Amino acid sequence: MIIQINTASSIKGSKDYEAKISQLLEKEFAKYSTHITRIEVHLSDEDGSDKNGPNSRKCILEARVEGKQPIAVTSYNDTNEKAVHGAIKKLNAALRPTLEQMKEH
Repeated sequence: MIIQINTASSIKGSKDYEAKISQLLEKEFAKYSTHITRIEVHLSDEDGSDKNGPNSRKCILEARVEGKQPIAVTSYNDTNEKAVHGAIKKLNAALRPTLEQMKEH
């Protein structure tokens, strides 16, 4: 499973921060790793300021599942971390039916 992290220029990130997100995603989606070929992370700042405000951070997670259309979810929150965690919850919920159906076949 490949994890690709994309951040808007207004998001201050580092290699350590990206590694932390990658490790979190690998842990959360390990049970699906044989079916997910790639997860793309898109982090952005909706209001363009350095300050955290209500729903100012946006995280889009897009999972590429073998033989299926990509599944994407979006989460808004006041920090990058909360937006990422919200998107992980949504992606887990979105992936579950698709991957359970694949197991049945």
